[in-house]
Amino acid sequence: MATSGSIVIAGGGTGGHLMPGLAVARALREAGAEEITFVGTARGLEARLVPAAGFALRLIRIGGLKSGGRRRQLETLVQLPAAVAQSARILRQARARVVLGIGGYASGPVLAAAWLLRVPIVLLEVNAKTGLANRWAARWARASAVNFPETARDFAHAEVTGIPVRPEFFAPWPLAPDPSPLVLVFGGSQGAHALNEAVAAMAAGVDFRILHQTGPRDWEAVAARYAGLGERVRAVAFIDQMAEAMAEAAVVVCRSGASTLGEIAAARKPAILVPLPNSTDQHQLRNAQAFAAAGAAVLLEQAQLTPERLAETLRALLADAPRRAAMAEALGGFAHAGAAEAIARLVLRQRRW
Repeated sequence: MATSGSIVIAGGGTGGHLMPGLAVARALREAGAEEITFVGTARGLEARLVPAAGFALRLIRIGGLKSGGRRRQLETLVQLPAAVAQSARILRQARARVVLGIGGYASGPVLAAAWLLRVPIVLLEVNAKTGLANRWAARWARASAVNFPETARDFAHAEVTGIPVRPEFFAPWPLAPDPSPLVLVFGGSQGAHALNEAVAAMAAGVDFRILHQTGPRDWEAVAARYAGLGERVRAVAFIDQMAEAMAEAAVVVCRSGASTLGEIAAARKPAILVPLPNSTDQHQLRNAQAFAAAGAAVLLEQAQLTPERLAETLRALLADAPRRAAMAEALGGFAHAGAAEAIARLVLRQRRW
């Protein structure tokens, strides 16, 4: 139990919500905040990543209202009052001074409890479409931080801070020159099966280098298909040094989660974005559309993704250096080197004493 009062960070579930929250937590700790407590669920990534990062984690029982079918939604509605009560106990025990909602279904009950207990609320919205929990809690928030300017209208007091990205994505990497351009492909830590299939089918018919993070499930199958293609094409289950890999790449092919887009923007890497088609509220499509509209990326929806279409798009982009330079310039509008620190300052200004 905290003795001097905590900053509570509520939500998570996916990396898109959790990773920015962890970055803000680190910035808060560097700014002198001693008590930081995350609240999430046992099913979310926070159950593993928050303790590993050295922060306290309290768990509540709640599901999502927009996933899992009608039965799951009804179960969530039944769970909601108990989850709010459980959240209120956690906030009292932690002597919460401010709550930062980072999105995801776990944030809703905690934000409701914070409102009931008159604990100041700050919201972080990293996607181009405001999520359900943040839309619902916007009326209670004293301040909000957003990644995309178009979502600022959903909040009464919003500041465009961008999304927190690790500093190494902004830093220049000393790389040996290579005459053959590198295409970096990844679909998140778990991979993306449709993307893996399209790239694997395309690889034999192109002449550029490919570094392909497949995720653990598809790695063996994709690596076997690349076995006869030599060193030009390489499949790995996971890339530990993503900033270095992105620095070497001429073009990136990936999904369009907010954290991924923040890294692409920081590294100024032209990208072909293939949004996850079943993402909540189609937020990945909205994110990709915002980047494409700004000339910062090429949008290729999964329904149109074929090996031939992907190869054609890549060849055209790799052959057009002025277009890639213009895309890199446009990406600068989405890059915010001090986002975590800016959000931390926003949280600390609202902290109740």
